[in-house]
Parts: sequence; C-alpha cells; structure tokens
Amino acid sequence: MTPIRRLDHVAVVVRDTDAALEHFSGRLGLHVVHRDELDAPPVRLTYLDTGNAFIQLVEPLDPESELGLWLRKHGEGLHHLCFGVDDVRAAVEELSDDGGPGTLGQGRGRPSAFIADGAPHGVVVECTEFRRRDDVDRTAGWLAGD
Repeated sequence: MTPIRRLDHVAVVVRDTDAALEHFSGRLGLHVVHRDELDAPPVRLTYLDTGNAFIQLVEPLDPESELGLWLRKHGEGLHHLCFGVDDVRAAVEELSDDGGPGTLGQGRGRPSAFIADGAPHGVVVECTEFRRRDDVDRTAGWLAGD
C-alpha cells in the first residue's frame, strides 16, 4: 500500500479570494506562502501556512467550469483534503475505485491528482508529491508568534 506521508492541505472553495483572505489572513493571521493561477482547470489557488499543512483557497475563474458549477450547487466551504505521497500516480491508481491513474495536475509546482472514488463520506481526496526536504526538514511544524 502506498503510504500517506502527511496532510498537505485542506482546500476551501471560495467565490472571491480577496474577500476570503480578509478572514483567513486578516482575522486569523495566516500568511500567504504561494499563489497559482491555472488555465486547466481555470482556478486561482492561494496557499496559507498553518504550520504543518496549508489551507488552499480555490477560486473558480470560470463559473461554467466543473468547479464553478460545484460552487454554485454547494456554496463556499470544504472541497477536498490533499495528502502528500511518494508516488502520485501509483497512489491514485491504488486508491481509485476504477484503478485508473486520474488526471495529473499541478499545485505549488508539484504533480497532483484526485482519487476517483465518488467522495466517500462527502470528502474528495487528492494526492500530491511529498518532498521530505521541503515538507519536513524545512518546515517548523508550528507557527511562531511575532
């Protein structure tokens, strides 16, 4: 079995990243550590440091995209959990109901893919590449006070 190395991020779908940052960064004090804008799927990704994992704000950039339609149906909130694994393709093949490799994408410059399993218990699961040097050795594991 492909081991899960760590919780990488909790993804929250939002209508407006700037408005969400007023809460997550302004009120909670979490710092933005990375931003991505992807063409496929058309999304804006913003990563906030929580010490030992990230909160990923996911803003659909096309209201008619799959994620845009999901947001319209479900509203803002938890979209998926993402776990760091050594081999994304092998983990997704092993964990997907159909054994398929899923569609490889990118986030924070790392390969990632969603598990095709129908979201048991209402939670979608994604796997991303685990990098010990970045994810453990260079990560404090907690947020230092100012």
